[in-house]
Amino acid sequence: MAHDYPEVEGGGSLILAWQVRNKKVLVIGGGEVAAGRILNLLNADAKVTLISPRDGLNDEVAYRVEQKQVEYMDKKFEPTDLDDPAITMVLTAIDDPEASTTIWKLCKEKRIAANIADVPPECDFYFGSVYRDGPLQIMVSTNGNGPKMANIVRRRIESTLPPTMGDAIKKVGALRKRLRQVAPGNEEGPKRMKWMSKVCVQWSLEDLCEMQPEDMDTLLESYEPDEVPTFTKVRSGKDDWEWQFDGSFGWACVV
Repeated sequence: MAHDYPEVEGGGSLILAWQVRNKKVLVIGGGEVAAGRILNLLNADAKVTLISPRDGLNDEVAYRVEQKQVEYMDKKFEPTDLDDPAITMVLTAIDDPEASTTIWKLCKEKRIAANIADVPPECDFYFGSVYRDGPLQIMVSTNGNGPKMANIVRRRIESTLPPTMGDAIKKVGALRKRLRQVAPGNEEGPKRMKWMSKVCVQWSLEDLCEMQPEDMDTLLESYEPDEVPTFTKVRSGKDDWEWQFDGSFGWACVV
C-alpha cells in the first residue's frame, strides 16, 4: 500500500537550537575563528572560558578578554583543563591538527560535545551561517561541505525577508505570554496552539508589527469563542463593513 509520507533522505544533520544559557563552554584558541565562536556563545548567554597564550589573541578576542566578557586563561591547553565537570561543550580553533585531534579524543573519553574547527569528522556538531533579527534566528548548514556556500545562501534568504520580521515575532511572543495568563491550564494547550496559529496566518506581518498591548487585550477576548477578528476590527471596535462605510457620502432620499 502506497503512503503519502516523506521520503527518508540520509546524510543530514539534526539541526537544533542548543540552549547554553549560563552553561560553561570551553574555547581553545584566540584567532579569527575563535572570535566568531565566542560571539555566537555570548549571544546565547553562555559562560565562556578561553584558553590561549596572549600572543595568540586577535584584536576582537583581546577586546572580549579586556571587557571581561570571557573567563581567560593565558596558557596552552592541558588535558587537566577538561577535568571541570561543569564544562558542557568544547570548541577548538588552533592551527595544530595533532593537538586538535588529541583534544577531540580527550573529549570523547569524557563524553563532552566538541567542535574541532575545519575538521568535520572530528565534530559532534557544526556551526552554520546565521541570520539574526531580534528573536528570529535562521541557520544555514552545509554539513561541513562548504562554509562559504552557507554564507551565500544565508544572504540570499536574508534579502527576501522584510525588515519588520523581528518586531512581529516579539509582538507574537508577548501575545502568547498574555494568552497563557488568560488560559493557563495544561488542558488548554491544544486550543492555545491552534488559536495562535490562526492569528499568525490571518493577520499580516504589518498588523502584527503595529499590534499594541491594548490591541492584544481586545484580541484575547476572542479566544474563548475561538475566533480571530481582523486587525481592523480589533483596532476600531467595529465590524469590517462598518469600518469600510462610515456614511461620509451621505444618503439620498427620493420621494
